Amino acid sequence: MDSIGFFFFFFFLSPFLFWTSSASPPNFVLLFADDLGFGDLGCYGHPSSLTPNLDRMAAGGLRFTDFYCTSPVCTPSRASLLTGRYQTRSGVYPGVLYPGSRGGLPLNETTIAEVLKPVGYATAAIGKWHLGVGANGMFLPTRQGFDHYLGIPYSHDMGPCRNLTCFPPDIKCFGFCDVGTVTVPLMHNEVIKQQPVNFLELERAYSDFATDFIATSAKNKQPFFIYYPSHHTHYPQYAGVEAAGRTLRGRFGDSLFEFDNTIGNLLTTLEKTGVINNTLVFFTSDNGPELMRMSGGGCSGPLKCGKGTTYEGGMREPAIAFWPGTIRPGVTHEMASTLDILPTIAGLAGAKLPQVMLDGVDMTDILINQGKGKRETMMFYPTDPSEMYGLFALRLGKYKAHFYTRGATHSGTTPDQDCPVFAVLKAHDPPLLFDLEADPSEHYPLQLFGKPDLQAVLQQIIQVKEKFEASMVFGESQISKGVDTDLEPCCNPQCSPKPGCCRC
Repeated sequence: MDSIGFFFFFFFLSPFLFWTSSASPPNFVLLFADDLGFGDLGCYGHPSSLTPNLDRMAAGGLRFTDFYCTSPVCTPSRASLLTGRYQTRSGVYPGVLYPGSRGGLPLNETTIAEVLKPVGYATAAIGKWHLGVGANGMFLPTRQGFDHYLGIPYSHDMGPCRNLTCFPPDIKCFGFCDVGTVTVPLMHNEVIKQQPVNFLELERAYSDFATDFIATSAKNKQPFFIYYPSHHTHYPQYAGVEAAGRTLRGRFGDSLFEFDNTIGNLLTTLEKTGVINNTLVFFTSDNGPELMRMSGGGCSGPLKCGKGTTYEGGMREPAIAFWPGTIRPGVTHEMASTLDILPTIAGLAGAKLPQVMLDGVDMTDILINQGKGKRETMMFYPTDPSEMYGLFALRLGKYKAHFYTRGATHSGTTPDQDCPVFAVLKAHDPPLLFDLEADPSEHYPLQLFGKPDLQAVLQQIIQVKEKFEASMVFGESQISKGVDTDLEPCCNPQCSPKPGCCRC
């Protein structure tokens, strides 16, 4: 090898060689926003969002332009993130789980935490679980590979909030949230510590819990995995004294800023404990913005529609990978997904992959070398997937075909008539075909007549779809198991009358 060749070899592989020669396995911090749109962060172009720590991560790390979740709503998206499998395989569909749901993420599914435990990792989950509580807490994080948990086990709007304080000094939460159910609990491991939760102090509790976990793990020289699915920026937005009123963007902006502050605290703790250069921090979101909340519901930027839909705005997310000394600053246009996080972490940690059908691929080459990704396709299931309809859309390379389109309540109030719930299910034959590089907004379907090259692309997409659907075995629906109000978390289970008596 000549000297020039050696230089390029060393330049591109030196971060990887540095990591592989490290004395200890890397740590992982996985940050998961809630209902955050593609256009909501400062580093993704929002003019009034205040996100200095995420912007710092983007400037010093790798920012993705084509990163996807697997569902346009919360619960199934989280199931795919933690298992590397489409939600249809695990049965986490249709829709979302509720406080009294009988089902949850099946215990025979393997989470990222369960992948890492056999190779010596300490694991902690903080925030919004939303993968089930179940009888005797059988679906909680502590039963799914996590050593520690502090959080609300489902969405924080799944309990009455009309009289709760969301902003200081005593500004009540916007809206009513769910009524007729228990107030939202804060759980430590499997024990309710507070009910209803104090929103003004919640983020500080999460931040302290996470930083203490990092400090303890670093002191013990034990590799660690933190999964922090935040409640921010889901409705109803809230923020404590350190963030309230600090941004130009109202309650949504303050909520986002509070999350960003916690991220800053985590980064500072990683620096102080001397482990930041051996830690991969990865940030993304569970689904697109809830546009029905108008200016209080997030922004999908140039993308079409938002939460609840299989348009780009519902499932293409901001994503940032940060690892000083290993990941070089830059932007990647490679396609990647939340599905890819489990196999990537497993590979970096030297852990074994679950012996099941995985839909994720290892994206280490994207992260370390800013190289080509292994993902060629992305499948788009609606909120209520079924074997009858199959995929609503499929992306292959830069092309995306819509076989069905449908609006959603979550994406109401927008001027685009394709987004609200009134845009009923519509089959497309031939499918609508878009070039997402030239038209990421999905405004202009490509004309197929007289275009044999595009007709060939569509035929290839149809073949990929048929092959994928033939291999898909739908798991038993966990959400269809229904709800039992006796399963709703209550800090005083013997009290009466419920649900109003569940307070502590």
